[in-house]
Amino acid sequence: MKLTGRRRHLYALAATLAVLGGSAATYRAMVLGFPMTPGVTSSLWTVEARVRFERYTPGPAKARLAIPGDLPGYGVLSENFISRGFGVSVNEENGDRIALWAIRRTEGEQSLYYRLRLFRQANRSVAFPEPPFPPVPELEEPFAAAMDAIVSDVRRRSADVETFTATLLQTIASASPNDNVRLFLGDESDAFAAARAAQVLLAGARIPARVLQVLPLPSESRQVEIRPWLAVHNGKRWLLFDPATGTRGLSQSTLIWRWSAEPLIQVSGGSRESVEFRVSPSVQDALSLAQQQAASRGSRLAQFSLLDLPLQTQQVYAIMILIPIGALVIVLMRNVIGIRTFGTFLPVLVALAFRETQLLAGIVLFSALVAVGLALRLYLERLHLLLVPRLAAVLTIVVLLMAALSVLSHRLGLETGLSIALFPMVILTMTIERMSVVWEERGPRDAIIDGVGSLFVAAIAYGIMDLPILKHVAFVFPELMLVVLAIILLLGSYTGYRLSELRRFRVLSRGSS
Repeated sequence: MKLTGRRRHLYALAATLAVLGGSAATYRAMVLGFPMTPGVTSSLWTVEARVRFERYTPGPAKARLAIPGDLPGYGVLSENFISRGFGVSVNEENGDRIALWAIRRTEGEQSLYYRLRLFRQANRSVAFPEPPFPPVPELEEPFAAAMDAIVSDVRRRSADVETFTATLLQTIASASPNDNVRLFLGDESDAFAAARAAQVLLAGARIPARVLQVLPLPSESRQVEIRPWLAVHNGKRWLLFDPATGTRGLSQSTLIWRWSAEPLIQVSGGSRESVEFRVSPSVQDALSLAQQQAASRGSRLAQFSLLDLPLQTQQVYAIMILIPIGALVIVLMRNVIGIRTFGTFLPVLVALAFRETQLLAGIVLFSALVAVGLALRLYLERLHLLLVPRLAAVLTIVVLLMAALSVLSHRLGLETGLSIALFPMVILTMTIERMSVVWEERGPRDAIIDGVGSLFVAAIAYGIMDLPILKHVAFVFPELMLVVLAIILLLGSYTGYRLSELRRFRVLSRGSS
């Protein structure tokens, strides 16, 4: 089938709208982190590093603290430096970020604070550069012989870099290590001894390795300590291991603080330096977190968001943004299925009113109001009024009926009846007028079919528009309305049979066969 120029233009326009809307929504969700479902919360951690040192005599002092750079699996929400009288700067040195505090004259005990607020992200990939193969360490005896013995034994019991590293770490962490392993461990009792020994022995096997410093992120607020971790490169990517157990991987609640085992803190002009870490977890709404993240990035797309409007205006658009979805439902019901309704806007607006009255009560109230109004409208027909005065009279009757039903339901203790005021009175007036015209021209049967069809379509639209996930997606990702518009444009060119027509003409299809 050859496409005409007009149809090609329509398809191109629909495709452009769909791509624009889908791309913007994907960027908002995948890059800016806006949640696709309502009620999602995100875990936050506030990490505070406290640097302490003393200066016994008045004079200058400087303190250097290694702080995180690239955080695999985490995003930074805010970063603060707290100090009294000190100047603070952050420098890049050999791939590390170094915070430098400096003061011209100070004395006594000093406390400096670095505070980091971070949240978890899906990406846990490690982007540290690929290293060269290390040379075999030149060790004196008996260390050289011990290294050869350990490497040969571990290589015999492993198959590749991953299993070699795991086997080596298990050998080092054994409860009763052999003499060769004890030689490399020495008398050191700190947590980094095993990791440093493993790094040397891995270099003996020409396997690139780095000792990392990681920080656990607990589920409750408490003081934590930096722990060692081992990163090994297998020629393609970095593999992370716990040097205490040989287990591969990094826990979801572990933060890589530094990609080296060098001291975190260095102080000049002071003594007795130390650093303490305290972690405080919290939970925050994922939507507000995404807004803060987008604001920190200076995203232009996030600036054009309904979430930045005043709260009262947000409440209005939370309802209005659902109208295109209701209109799409009406188009499907009328043009594809073939259900007859009174216009397009009536079912959509009635469906919006159902959101407040609830479906069953709304159908009863709407039907009662239209039935009484239709009876009075047919009575007015006998007066032979002109069109505009007749519509004004019907509108007045509708308002009086709505008020009467509200007062009556309140007196009976039925608070549901009070919500009848949410029905659009002008649409009700036009419905009664249109239904009376159909009643006179085509008979009561067609009028009732159109009225029931309008109510049925309004109920379907209400059921779809009242879905929590749909309300959330429509409000948070309003650009998806471009996709809805593209679908409506494509349905506007549909000229095939409706489903109801296939049912009506099935006798003809049987006869032709």
